[in-house]
Amino acid sequence: MTKATELEGLIGTEVGVSKWIEIDQKRIDAFADCTEDWQFIHIDPEAAKQTPFGGTIAHGFLTVSLLSAMSYDGVPRLEGVVMGVNYGFDKLRFINPVPSGSRVRGRFKLLSAENKGSDGGVTRWLIKHEVTVEIEGVAKPALIAEWLGMQMVTD
Repeated sequence: MTKATELEGLIGTEVGVSKWIEIDQKRIDAFADCTEDWQFIHIDPEAAKQTPFGGTIAHGFLTVSLLSAMSYDGVPRLEGVVMGVNYGFDKLRFINPVPSGSRVRGRFKLLSAENKGSDGGVTRWLIKHEVTVEIEGVAKPALIAEWLGMQMVTD
């Protein structure tokens, strides 16, 4: 556990790395069904073999959607957190496709932590992480993002 008052000293440092998450075809197909994005490069292995990717790839937004799971695993929890909410992104770039059968993980660097004030015994902290999603065995990452989260912490 990390105290909110300790965040300033962590700015600019890597604060955590998540476990590896497998991106298999079953997960890709389920995501396609949830989002109604059935583009062949995601769900048709035979047709996708004919593309420069050489097979199916994960949706970029599937990779983004896994950031929450990666953060639960890779980012130290703040002491006294009541809840946290996704606040958005300042930057998000898809660098490299994630082939079906790959494993990915998130690497988190704390960029900023801003006290946004207290209300009713709870202080809101706007926290920005640089997240790099690595593909196991591949030099170029899948994506790099500046991700914002609002953490509500008891005073």
